[in-house]
Amino acid sequence: MPAFDSDGVSINYVAEGSGPAIVLVHGFASSLQGNWVITNWVETLQPLRRVVALDCRGHGRSDKPHDLEAYRLNHMVGDLMGLIQAAGREKASVVGHDWGGVVAWGLAALHPERLERLAILNAPYPGVFMREAFRHPDQFLRSAYSYFFQIPRLAEAVLRNNDWALVVRGMQATSRPGAFTQADFEQYRQAWWRKDAMTGMLNWYRAFIQRPPRIPARPRIDVPTLILWGAKDQALNRNLANASLELCTQGRLVFFEEATHWLQHEETERVNNLLLRFLAGDPLPALG
Repeated sequence: MPAFDSDGVSINYVAEGSGPAIVLVHGFASSLQGNWVITNWVETLQPLRRVVALDCRGHGRSDKPHDLEAYRLNHMVGDLMGLIQAAGREKASVVGHDWGGVVAWGLAALHPERLERLAILNAPYPGVFMREAFRHPDQFLRSAYSYFFQIPRLAEAVLRNNDWALVVRGMQATSRPGAFTQADFEQYRQAWWRKDAMTGMLNWYRAFIQRPPRIPARPRIDVPTLILWGAKDQALNRNLANASLELCTQGRLVFFEEATHWLQHEETERVNNLLLRFLAGDPLPALG
């Protein structure tokens, strides 16, 4: 797979197809390996566009810097701009889930000129999350696991125990039955066992708290934006989705009432249909 240099960090990526670019950005515990990006979205979207996806820094085959500063959100935004350039485009539509969505929000706030359309899956705007997490007890409690992630070496050791059993159980407990197969988890484990991979992944959480992003707290997001949100997300309450929507001048929010944080695995057909219509500029169906 090709790679590009992002301020000294090698970022692994794939690019397929021609035409306007769609950039796909994964979240925690994922990568290009064993990810819906390759197995589903590229196959679905590639006939229409140039589909580009990356191993975010700290994940998969991309570099895993040791310095926590390297995981500040602003650097991740730079990775996205480098990816768009590596794909041979000046701008792109971006689809992000979880941390990938957070980075996509950052790109929209800092460099809207690089965006055509923005699609977010269960990821709040960073400033919205910081307000909710420290002001509202419900979200503070939902985020408790991320405070444990702040402990270097101990968090990695606990998660690594028994072939990543705790991570697997956590994903199973927070998703609908059947969302992930055992074959999926075998591919995930291969990525997690890469040298320094789990530290790199946890450094996203550590940097967000210890090296807060330098982006506007309440930006004006003017690019067309679609937010898809699994309402049964155990880590993120639905208020985050509503508050993030308020930042958008051309925003649309669709709740999946029976879906969890992993809605693209649970509601694949509906998610794909909405994304295809949105990315093509077609009207979305009425709610209800």
